[in-house]
This record gives sequence, C-alpha cells and structure tokens, in this order.
Amino acid sequence: MTFWRFFNEVMGGLTHATPRVLRWVGVLALGTMLVGCADTRYYWQSLSGHVKLMAAARPVDDWLTDQTAPPTLKQRLELARHLRQFAVAELKLPDNASYQRFADLQRRFVVWNVVAAPADSLALKTWCFPVAGCVGYRGYFDEADAQAMAASLRAEGWEVSVYGVPAYSTLGWMNWAGGDPLLNTFVSYPDGELARLMFHELAHQVLYVADDTAFNESFATAVERLGGELWLAHQATPAAQRAYRDLDQRRQQFRELTRATRRELAQIYMKNSPLAHTSSAQLAIKVEAMREFRARYAALKQSWGGYSGYDPWVAQANNAAFGAQAAYDELVPGFLALFEREGRDWPRFYDAVRQLSQRPAHERSGLLKQWALEQHLG
Repeated sequence: MTFWRFFNEVMGGLTHATPRVLRWVGVLALGTMLVGCADTRYYWQSLSGHVKLMAAARPVDDWLTDQTAPPTLKQRLELARHLRQFAVAELKLPDNASYQRFADLQRRFVVWNVVAAPADSLALKTWCFPVAGCVGYRGYFDEADAQAMAASLRAEGWEVSVYGVPAYSTLGWMNWAGGDPLLNTFVSYPDGELARLMFHELAHQVLYVADDTAFNESFATAVERLGGELWLAHQATPAAQRAYRDLDQRRQQFRELTRATRRELAQIYMKNSPLAHTSSAQLAIKVEAMREFRARYAALKQSWGGYSGYDPWVAQANNAAFGAQAAYDELVPGFLALFEREGRDWPRFYDAVRQLSQRPAHERSGLLKQWALEQHLG
C-alpha cells in the first residue's frame, strides 16, 4: 500500500475532524508507514481507529450545554470533571488535555486485546511497537479482527484469550492533539470504578517503561487503588461507598482465587519439575487444577448470591488469561509498600518510582517484591 493511498483511507470518514486532528493525522500516518510494510494492515487499523475516536470527541462543556444530551450523561460528565480535578489537586496526576472531552463510540469497548501463551507456561507472547515497546498483548479496534488474530494464533498452538478494553492511554503523547477523551465505554461505571479507571490511565502519563508491562500496569493499579480509596473516603456519597465496598470485596476474593491458581499452574510448569518431562502427566494435573479453579469459583459465586460478573473471564480462563491478569497485580504490593516508605506523599512516591524505573528490570521487580515482603512481615 502506498503512503498516499494509506493516508487517503485514514482520512476517509473524517469529514467532521477538527483542524488539530487533521494536522497530526499525516504525521502519524507517515510514522506508521516507516515501520515497514510487513504489518501495515495492523498499524493502519490502530491509527485509523484512534483518529476516528479523536474526531468523535467533543469538549465536555459542549455536551453539558447540549439540550439534546441525556441528563444521565451530563451527570456522569460532571462527576468525571470532578474526578479529573481531584486527580490533579490530591493525587498530583498530570493536569493536561486528557479527559476534557467525551466521545460516544456506540459500542461497548474501545478496543479488544488479544493475549497468547504456550500450553505449558504463563509467560505471554510479546509484540513490539515503535512507541510502546514490547508488550504482552495486541489491540484491535474491531472485535472481528481480534478474533481472526486469535484464531490464527490458536492454529499455531497458542492458548489465546480475547477481552474487551473500556479505555486505554496514549501515555500523554497525544495531549497536544486533544488528549485521551472520556468514552461511553466507561463513563457510566459506578462512581468508585470510574474514579479508579481514570486514575489508572492518568498514572500511565506519569511514567511508562518500555518493554515492562508488569511494572507499568502494577504501578498504575497501585495508583488507582490508593487514589480510589482516598476519593471514596473523602468525596463519595454513602451510597457510592457502600456499592464500592460490595464490588471490591468480590474483586479481592476473586483475585485471591486466581492468584492461588496461578501459583499452582506455575508449579506445574516449573522446568525442573518431573512433570516437565512427562507431557501427558503435566496435562492431566493442569486439567485438574483448572477444574478445581472453576469449582472454587462456583462456590464463591454462590456466596455472592449468584453475582455473575466474572463468568465471561472464567469461561475462557487459560494460560493466556492468567498471564495477562498477573501483569496487573503481580507487583502491586511492592508499589503500595513504596508509597508507605515515601510517607504517603504523592510527588515523593512518583519520584521514587522514576528512580526505580532506571534500574534493570530484574532489579526493580526484585526490590518491589522485597519491599512487599518486608511490609507484610513488618
């Protein structure tokens, strides 16, 4: 595909794009083409999907004064504006263009991620990109494209999981072009969940380390937990606090169940285990571990009164799903411990994380695990 054909296809359908959007379309399109033609179609869908998202976004003020906008939407946008102000004033997160606009994408998720892992490991397959570095997932703006990629990977022998993503961060790179917008895919979340999601995505703009998904996601998850708890304690209504407690209790119980299962699977897959040389025996024990996981989940679900929010995840749980989940909570206890070590002072905490990020990957993960253990024993 030639650059100009590529450029024209991206521009197609952007008749309502702002001049600011149009200016950076050409820059991004050229950069995408420079990575080579081998994966042009993937980069095209990534670029065009994001450009269309940006073109659909309008300032929050416009929505709030729009007589045709639903009152419920205006209420959620007002809350999002309040959360944005809280993030800057109390959590010392970046004060920039992100989350100052809103777009209704007319779909449930903004992207669908594909993750893959071998049949005998929780280590995710990685893909490398020009800006984000190497990550353990591949995102698509069209679910059909994600499922097609998943089918291709399964044919190669990978265990694969596909999951919808309500929001993603451009890491602050696009703030000059309008920033990351609020989206219909998450703005209606319960108050505490909306707070956590926004704090998580803004944390990615504080720091992002190339080629270390676990470090990046665990850091952002720590910020979302700490920031969410602070907002709920001081700003949320009693009803929002109660709803959050119920939801978070289920979340923590489910995470403990999946952590225990990950530990069990990791033991099964250990290279020095006798099972590593007996594939049939390893497979049998793996199948039993997954059966036990689903049985324990069924009991947990019953204790929740039948709450089924985790059913889709459990239905497709495999090495890829467990591996992806680990990136979001494996190092969180270490970051929480570091926050305490820095006197619960946000700027000091961010500075300490930046300094930590300068160390080699094995050193920073080792320190985080050490600090978590010390706090646990302390």
